[in-house]
Amino acid sequence: MNFVVEYETDEHFDFDCEKAAEFAIEQSLDYLECPYEVQINLTLTDNPGIQAINKEYRDIDRPTDVLSFPLVDYESPNEFTDIEEHAEDYFDMDTGELMLGDIIISVEKCKAQAEEYGHSVIREFSFLIVHSMLHLFGYDHMEDDERIVMEDLQRKILEKAGILRD
Repeated sequence: MNFVVEYETDEHFDFDCEKAAEFAIEQSLDYLECPYEVQINLTLTDNPGIQAINKEYRDIDRPTDVLSFPLVDYESPNEFTDIEEHAEDYFDMDTGELMLGDIIISVEKCKAQAEEYGHSVIREFSFLIVHSMLHLFGYDHMEDDERIVMEDLQRKILEKAGILRD
């Protein structure tokens, strides 16, 4: 796995967020049985930064906790049939890694939600990574049946990883 972390804010976490992100990403990849080595970009920003991105790409003019930008078009979530037929679109030709996409997290929103939900910031951060990973694998929560599947997967991945609510 290859992932790059970009900081677009001066606000930081009081834990090693790169190590925590790597762990949550690996747990997601393992649980979903991803058959490829992957590339993921993680950007940590502030509320104004994520609000600008949210407005530009989703036409929602408010900050959010996390945004996910998958690079793979799936027939159905986590379905890799025929993906290699589109290797030039989905794989880094230099490394052979599947380019899953981008995750953008508001550090401010993450901290605020951890306090609001009564658990640690690292737990909230890990949850946001797992949530985004599911989006990068084509899962969504727009419809109730999709939401139920996604919430169940989130819970199972976090439990298996030992990332529990405090």
